[in-house]
Amino acid sequence: MDKSYFINQSTSLTLVIFISLIFAILGFFYSKKYQGLNNYLTANRNIGLFSLTTSLTASALGAWILFGPASAATWGGMGAIIGYSLGTAFPMLFLIYLGKKIRSEFPKGSSLIEFMRKKFGKSLFKLILLMTVFYMFIFLCAEVTAVAVLINFISGTDLWITALIVLLSTLAYTLYGGLRASIFTDNIQMVVIGVLLLISLAYINSFNGSEFSFEFIKRKNPQLLSSSYIPSYTAGLTFFIAVAATNLFHQGNWQRVYAAKNFEILRKSLIISFFIIVPVVFYMGFTGMVAFSIDPTTRPDLGFFTLLLKEQTYLLSLFIIVLGLALTISTVDTLINAISSLIVVDGRAVFNFKKKIDYLKFSKYIIIFLSIISFIIASRGFDILYLFLLADLFCCAFVFTVFYSFYDKNINEKTAYVSIIIGLIGGLLMFPSPDFSKSLLVGVLMPKELFGPFVAQSLLFLSFAIATFLPIVVFKAKKF
Repeated sequence: MDKSYFINQSTSLTLVIFISLIFAILGFFYSKKYQGLNNYLTANRNIGLFSLTTSLTASALGAWILFGPASAATWGGMGAIIGYSLGTAFPMLFLIYLGKKIRSEFPKGSSLIEFMRKKFGKSLFKLILLMTVFYMFIFLCAEVTAVAVLINFISGTDLWITALIVLLSTLAYTLYGGLRASIFTDNIQMVVIGVLLLISLAYINSFNGSEFSFEFIKRKNPQLLSSSYIPSYTAGLTFFIAVAATNLFHQGNWQRVYAAKNFEILRKSLIISFFIIVPVVFYMGFTGMVAFSIDPTTRPDLGFFTLLLKEQTYLLSLFIIVLGLALTISTVDTLINAISSLIVVDGRAVFNFKKKIDYLKFSKYIIIFLSIISFIIASRGFDILYLFLLADLFCCAFVFTVFYSFYDKNINEKTAYVSIIIGLIGGLLMFPSPDFSKSLLVGVLMPKELFGPFVAQSLLFLSFAIATFLPIVVFKAKKF
């Protein structure tokens, strides 16, 4: 069985356990001297430039970068890569202004949801909180599934084994040390990720020669680089809208906004993170276009691995496992701590327990429960991309209303509710079925023939665009 894989299972398993234990031990012992609720939620608001930058970047770059950009590039071309890159990085620039505003208005806060709780009524606040937790939970499932699939591809190791090891090791130090432990391990993981990505770039470029170039892609698949290729524009806008909207609701980012020692450090960290994230995501997408141009039968999501493992090199297989684990654990610890912090901070307003309760301990029970579900999903190897897209749609319906409320003091709960619901309904009507052949409006309620080929081929893009921008129409209509 092992002969059909790049390395044997025992070697792979040993490496997974070793790397996971290293991060767990480092995170646990480092955080022993930084206990207390403030350290758990905001790292005592004392994080410097290097630590904040590496943590922001490492948390943004999960195992998804090994699969998603390469896959998107094979059908969306250059536009998809640009949209994916900018969508991932854009929140860093947006948070410069929002970060300053929220730190000044809520200097002792730790989450975006706190602002929503003060701005709107309890029912809308609960809806926003539920959506945020749902999105991050889906993200958690996706990350654990991705690394399990990756290591199964390399060595044939059962999905549940990798999922169990990664979750247990990450939970061990994150539930104990909170944000402080997460940021510390992110520092190490980002250094590892950076070194390995640079090595992979050098290797792929030298090994594939002239094939790793725009000229080669233009010769083999000119449509991927063509300015007249329509899917390039729709894919680019789709990824930009969806990824940017979801990342703006990422509690891990907001925790780090509050964790910065001062605003100047926050501003510099966000700018540096932006300029790191863009080329990394672009590079991963570019490998997909090159791999597809070399061999059109290549699985779209395996473009990076196809180029790197052309010779089935043993050393490079170990290299990929370490890279995948560093990417995954740096994101998983952020998600675990982010969900936990929301429950600690906003749990009282949601659960309303009659008796006094330790919400920190309660949040840990919730996290363990969600981790068990994540483990089950990852063990089955479910394709959760569709569910991820649905979570993205919800974020898109919320994004304008939530962030416009920072600036318009006249927005009330009723107006906010109406705008979100209308945007969500509009987006759901156009949201494609699992096979992307139709939507509730196009093909079910109304025949596809009534709509042009552009609409039928751009359902995902249109659903995100409508969900995002329809609330603006509601606000404009309200003024007349």
